[in-house]
Amino acid sequence: MVRAAAVTDTHPLLFHAAGSRRLGKQAAAHFQACEQQRTILYVPVAVMWEVSILVRVGRIDLGRSLGEFFADLFSNPAYQPLDLTPEQIYLADGAQPNKDPFDALICAAARSLELPLISRDADIQASGLVQVIW
Repeated sequence: MVRAAAVTDTHPLLFHAAGSRRLGKQAAAHFQACEQQRTILYVPVAVMWEVSILVRVGRIDLGRSLGEFFADLFSNPAYQPLDLTPEQIYLADGAQPNKDPFDALICAAARSLELPLISRDADIQASGLVQVIW
């Protein structure tokens, strides 16, 4: 079942963009529904910043500039950027699934919208902070 909306973690977004088969069944179904504009996927700015760092340190190659990558993604209205808010900072400060500040902010983004998070991160799943789709 595909939900009306969800929030994405960094790795599922990159797996989808690369056409990887590494996505879990429910995660892949959500991305497919986004491609068909049948659901919404919020992309926290923390995900965008983490992608930029991964590009800068050479861990990933987007095949184009960061701006072009996200402009292409957001040309589909099913993908929506999610601005960082003070509420998310407070939520991230109060409850962190691990020591990764990006994970704290990404979970806080999902919590602020009361939406599930697409992620396979074991720490996030174990934390119980958010409902996880994978």
